[in-house]
Amino acid sequence: MRAWKRLSTAALVIATLATATATTTGVASAHERGPRFAKDPTTLVDTSIGNNGDGTTFPGATTPFGMVQLSPDTQLNKYASYDYAQDTILGFSHTHLSGVGCQTMGNIRFMPTTGAVTSSDPARYAAKFSHDHETRSPGYYGVTFDNGIEAELSATQRTGQHRYTYPGGAGAQNVLIEAGESNGSTYAGDIEVVGNDTVEGWVQGGNFCGETGKERYRVYFSAKFDRTFKTFGTWTDSTLTPGRREAARGTKRAGAWLSFDPAKGDRVGSSVGLSYTSVDGARLNREAEQPRSFDKARTHAHDTWKDELNRMRVAGGSTADRRTYYSALYRSLLHPSIGSDVDNRYRGFDDKVHRADAPYYQMFSLWDTYRSQNQLVALLEPDKARDMAKSVLRIYEDGGWLPRWGLGGGETNVMSGDPVTPWIVDLYHRGLLDRRTSDKLFAALWKNANEVPADQSLFRGRDGNPTYVKNGFVGYQNLPGYKFGDSRQAGSATLEYALADCSLSTMADGLGHKDEAAALAARCDNFTKLWDASVTSKGYTGFPVTRNADGSVAGDPDPTKSGAFHEGTAWQYQWLAQQDPKTLFGLMGGEKGAEQRLDTFFDLPTVLSDPAKAASGSWVTGAYDYHNNFAFNPNNEPDFHAPWMYAWTGSPWKTSAVLRALRTLYTDDAYGMPGNDDLGSTSSLLVFAMAGVFEAQPGSAHYIVSAPMFDKVEIRPAHGRRITVEAPGADASKLQYVSSVRTGKGALHRSWLSHKDLLRSGTIKVNLSEEPTNWGAGMAPPALAAQR
Repeated sequence: MRAWKRLSTAALVIATLATATATTTGVASAHERGPRFAKDPTTLVDTSIGNNGDGTTFPGATTPFGMVQLSPDTQLNKYASYDYAQDTILGFSHTHLSGVGCQTMGNIRFMPTTGAVTSSDPARYAAKFSHDHETRSPGYYGVTFDNGIEAELSATQRTGQHRYTYPGGAGAQNVLIEAGESNGSTYAGDIEVVGNDTVEGWVQGGNFCGETGKERYRVYFSAKFDRTFKTFGTWTDSTLTPGRREAARGTKRAGAWLSFDPAKGDRVGSSVGLSYTSVDGARLNREAEQPRSFDKARTHAHDTWKDELNRMRVAGGSTADRRTYYSALYRSLLHPSIGSDVDNRYRGFDDKVHRADAPYYQMFSLWDTYRSQNQLVALLEPDKARDMAKSVLRIYEDGGWLPRWGLGGGETNVMSGDPVTPWIVDLYHRGLLDRRTSDKLFAALWKNANEVPADQSLFRGRDGNPTYVKNGFVGYQNLPGYKFGDSRQAGSATLEYALADCSLSTMADGLGHKDEAAALAARCDNFTKLWDASVTSKGYTGFPVTRNADGSVAGDPDPTKSGAFHEGTAWQYQWLAQQDPKTLFGLMGGEKGAEQRLDTFFDLPTVLSDPAKAASGSWVTGAYDYHNNFAFNPNNEPDFHAPWMYAWTGSPWKTSAVLRALRTLYTDDAYGMPGNDDLGSTSSLLVFAMAGVFEAQPGSAHYIVSAPMFDKVEIRPAHGRRITVEAPGADASKLQYVSSVRTGKGALHRSWLSHKDLLRSGTIKVNLSEEPTNWGAGMAPPALAAQR
């Protein structure tokens, strides 16, 4: 009996897993009465998902793409500063990044206390709590500490909203504000008590992923309270001075405490404006966005998230499926973050304040997001995606180079490759960039693809360009003093450059730059220059290797060893040539040879007999286990697209099988993320996988179709036409495959849709089969170079 016919066992295993997950979360997993859309999708979002060292998400209050992420901190110098396993809260800080695999941000921490203020050490005033006394929903977070204090948080785009309720008879009601210690390195801080109801100040920060001495941003705040202070004081480090209005950071801390008269009520509220330009900007943002009440702020944040989540809503599936899906969609729409004030002033990469003609965005984790999350934002919020592209152009104009991983107003130079290029090209092919913006961005991308910054203290750029432009590959060089760098990750950087250059060739051609287009197109297949036909592994011959500048192999060529492949191995990175699958597959012995290699990569026999077992047992499972493995790593970005590589083989139905196995790795509890979310990248992968469309070739604006996991998926792009995907009987707990597809233009025989076709498709009807089919075979998207 062929492996793919053992469907009943696989269905039983996944169904059992889904039922167990729903049972442990106290939610029934039975199907609703027919495929109905949720009236309020926010009720299906659990912001605790991924609140651990794997997902590194945060549970607090924010708005889509907001400047403020107001969230509890249970620990410092650790990821998103909140760990679900902890039972003590240190306070509530106003800036967080979702899913970053190292400590950063966590600035301006508030903490309500009672009694005398005797210490500035958060370990001394931290409060115990239980998850049973937490309330979490999009735009709101609430907790009642064991000491009886209730803290509630909400947010607007640029403000954090606090409401604290103190127990009777507990003594003085205090709010402590820390402006000198963050979740990561803080270099300076200043705080001032203004009048009898306001506190203002700033924090200088910028440490990222273990780097030190990098002051990349300054964030300012202006906090106004709804009650006057009875007493106040400030501290520098461990020295507390009652009645003093100002304090500056010493070696560790700077803060203020505010005490309120219990006789005047049990509640204290505060509205906190943030800005990256100045205290005046923070005050302006607070005054402009100040809601009439905390409850009004909470309602507005809820309504904003409800509208945002309805841009890609689903019907059908189990309750656990919908909770997992909507929670992933929520996390996908947190970043990039607004960086400009309400008057569009922003602080540029030259550390000067400028005024933009549109909202300015920052926090660009591009090495992660260019593979999945950027495409989702562009699909659902094209206007915001356009403004994000213009923001990147402003970074170039202000700082002289394009970012790779921009934190606030500075470049971290973290990760490798050239991720900004495929993203911008993708927006160009979606028609989101006007000619003037396109020309300016192309000039910046062309410079980035061929040159290196003279002074790499701020931007390292494509530091592998000297050898890459000359030889077609990045020559390995372990540069001293740099944790990251393309020359150090020369193997993977070459593959990333080739994809970027190939995508850029299509933009150059569209803009009429024929010579540049030809030069870039000649680089499309530079991945072949790393191919070594003498390397063998797992019964297969031929893999990419890292090369020295003279062309010799650098280090151990074993494709199961990481070497100079960034957070992965040659087994995982070999698929990063999706710009020209035919040429890649030719190196693997042809289409069938590549398909067999994919089958081994995913352990397809186990995928078909027991999807959950394959995902948890055969694939890479640890969030940080990306080194020295040969199997599919769904926890990290480099091989996110690999399941869709089957589209270029004779069996595209295998993509749907692998994605059903992928689904089992996501659950609707605090430990439900398979890896770091990296500003929504891992979540976006799931959203697309469950919806049945994905852009496997960044920069192409082409979506590959797979079997949806819901009866209905409705996509509502901002200012665009409604798109409905109907897949009767779709079930994530069964192995299902596409048997036919029909759009408003008739039957679709190829396995993909262009972005324009998707937007104009109206209703897409997908018929599913429990037996593999030949739908879409031989009808894959064209190579990027062929789109010129």
